[in-house]
Amino acid sequence: MTTAPRKPGMGKPAPAATASGAAAPVNPAVPWFAPSLPPRKEFISRVRRTAKYALSLIVVTLAIGMVGYHVLEGLSWLDAFHQAAMLLSGMGPVVDVKTTAGKVFDGVYALFCGVVLLAATGLMFAPVLHRLLHRFHIEDASGR
Repeated sequence: MTTAPRKPGMGKPAPAATASGAAAPVNPAVPWFAPSLPPRKEFISRVRRTAKYALSLIVVTLAIGMVGYHVLEGLSWLDAFHQAAMLLSGMGPVVDVKTTAGKVFDGVYALFCGVVLLAATGLMFAPVLHRLLHRFHIEDASGR
């Protein structure tokens, strides 16, 4: 279906003619420059899916930290959970690490936790930002 040429001074294209020659109906509620957003149900579904991904990432990272502290430092599972959770949340270490392997693990795990914290936050905000950009119809410069 093609559109008729634009009239001078008009911002939107003229309605295209149908097979019978009559003008196609135009929905005045939806501007030509802003396509409608996906339904709210689909948006909520996307938020839930990304929340599952972020939560999975956090749980796996927490498990890695717990196993590392339990094996390398000999901490109890509860203390290992506490140490790993405090580092993952950005609060900092709780237990003084004594072994060389534990100190190396502690440093690498702390850096890894910082990246995971940023990644999980990005995952959670991605569908919200995506919907916001669609709401204001902000396009990529290379798109059109």
